[in-house]
Amino acid sequence: MSPNTTTSDLEARYGERYRWLLLLAVMVGTMASIMSSTIVNVAVPDMSRHFILGPSRAQWVSSGFMVAMTVSMLTTPWLLSRYGYRRTYAGAMWLLLVGGISGGLAGDYGLVLAARVAEGLAAGVVQPIPAIIILRTFHPSEQGRASGLFGMGVVLAPAIGPSIGGILVDLFGWRSIFFMVVPFCLASLWMARKFVPSTAPSGLAATRNGASLDWRGLLLASVGTLCLLNGMVQLRSGSLPVAGSLLGAAVLALVAFIAWQRYLARHHGAPLMDLALFGYRQFSMGSIVAVIYGTALFGSTYLLPVYMQVGLKLSASYVGAILLPAGLVLAATIAFVGRLADKQPTYLLVSIGLALLACSFALMTTIGLGTAIWVLVAWAVLGRIGLGFILPSLNLGAMRPLDKALIPQGSSAINFLRMLGGATGVSLCGIVLEWRLAAHGDSFENPLTSPERLMAFNESFLMLAGLCALALVAAWQLRTEKT
Repeated sequence: MSPNTTTSDLEARYGERYRWLLLLAVMVGTMASIMSSTIVNVAVPDMSRHFILGPSRAQWVSSGFMVAMTVSMLTTPWLLSRYGYRRTYAGAMWLLLVGGISGGLAGDYGLVLAARVAEGLAAGVVQPIPAIIILRTFHPSEQGRASGLFGMGVVLAPAIGPSIGGILVDLFGWRSIFFMVVPFCLASLWMARKFVPSTAPSGLAATRNGASLDWRGLLLASVGTLCLLNGMVQLRSGSLPVAGSLLGAAVLALVAFIAWQRYLARHHGAPLMDLALFGYRQFSMGSIVAVIYGTALFGSTYLLPVYMQVGLKLSASYVGAILLPAGLVLAATIAFVGRLADKQPTYLLVSIGLALLACSFALMTTIGLGTAIWVLVAWAVLGRIGLGFILPSLNLGAMRPLDKALIPQGSSAINFLRMLGGATGVSLCGIVLEWRLAAHGDSFENPLTSPERLMAFNESFLMLAGLCALALVAAWQLRTEKT
């Protein structure tokens, strides 16, 4: 196929179904990147034994990936402008493939970490691309359905992946986890060659084709992200002076980043994040929702399994069986809400989702040691229904008002902010939980559970419910102004 194939060429070849084939192509790659981010957690104990690692060193298998993915999201608009859609997407898939194979074959922990960072860089570049394609390729009346279909496929990866990963680790060891992404990467590379255009899907010309990457901005964003995440980890471990220094450095890096982006914009440079995005009210409010939503989503992903195992004393396999129906309900809800998003205001759908999520967290406080399991399943399912309302609606509500030339920047920025919120959410939940455990005279060292321990978990869930209620205020501002 010609290296300069445009959307028009591909539409002429494949007809009306082409935009759905394009969506499927990027969905497979995104599923691979999301799977690589979540599935490795089941392999950490086996990997720790193999390399004789302590908890802090083992944690970098996940943290290194998360930092690399979060920061590399900011480079996606420049890469798309500089190298085109097909080369950028295929390049990221090649990097993910090489990372998976290298990690699976590595005989040294340093090589495993390098492979995880490579996978994180690839995952970060890929994840903003689907939203750009949906907003540029699909008619507004189809964008919700496209978001729903894409979201349903992507959510199934983390819902099913860990269960399959656990079986693979038991049968073949931790190396098999890295190889799981290989077939997905190969399929996505084949589909990219057939369906992903070399130019922007909307036919818009690249606006920054000759500009160089904003390396200073990228360095400031990287330093700020690293300091923030490590500061939260130190805060959790009780090293207050170190935590304060790191969090202070993160604030300084943020201030310097904003100042540098403004300077580039004033002098006709190419900033890593175009701050003109935040001149759109809906995008600004959507960004606030994205940060809080990411915090609640990732925080609850950490808190729920710990609650079930440490608080309610359920086995790991039992916890997996409880959470699997919730994951399947989430996938079905996303598909349903995607269709609603073509007809109903997105701010209303996001608000309903946040309200359901807040109710789910609040209702967790009604569960005791003698409560029937079906009640726990019901509240978990209610929360996943709430997530299903938010996922296909938030990006559409925040980015539809943007000028088409700003859509790549918007997708990159809102994904970055959501992941930043998510990365801090896990530490935040850990900090609040350990604080409340200590306040109730308990700790994780105690093998027995108690009503006091459940009270500490309940207070952590109420904190998440409060965050969702706070996000509701911003979500209501996603509505378009009447003219």
